Amino acid sequence: MTATPLAPALLVAMESVVDPNFRRSVVLMLHHGEDEAVGLVLNRATDVPVEVLCESIDMRWNGSEEARVDWGGPVDPEHGWVLLGDGAPDDLDAERVAPGIRYSRSQDVLRDAAARPPEQLRVLLGYAGWGPGQLESEIAEGAWLVVPVSHPLVFDTDRDDLWSAAVRSLGIEPATLVGTRGIN
Repeated sequence: MTATPLAPALLVAMESVVDPNFRRSVVLMLHHGEDEAVGLVLNRATDVPVEVLCESIDMRWNGSEEARVDWGGPVDPEHGWVLLGDGAPDDLDAERVAPGIRYSRSQDVLRDAAARPPEQLRVLLGYAGWGPGQLESEIAEGAWLVVPVSHPLVFDTDRDDLWSAAVRSLGIEPATLVGTRGIN
């Protein structure tokens, strides 16, 4: 059986996932291959202002003082990611995930985005990663619900509502969800 790539997609942690890193998390899958899978947790904010992060790496932040860094996952938490939405300048060299969603790990992209922040910008530290076959096994065990990625879910939905909104995007009421082997 040939595996179907899971990127781009959103992974929604089922209620059976008790690991505090992923409990009720929504993960934007950036890469899925035979050797690894990589995604960013979208619904975990930190208390760290983006301005403070930028200052710590000698960058000037020209955006909102309220902007917070998101926690992208437990792997490599000292390295950052930038998610850019519609309206971000095309000259920001970022890889396309889905329509209206691009990402980069480049400090140059962060520097340019910090200097002239687009309306739809998310800065994250760390990522979620899986080894060969690990994610497929977790999905087969019913740990994750696979949801089509959408720009509104990534940029327009409040973090606290993202898990329920992602489930509802499939036409499923979250309260009726029962995690069993093979749900996806």
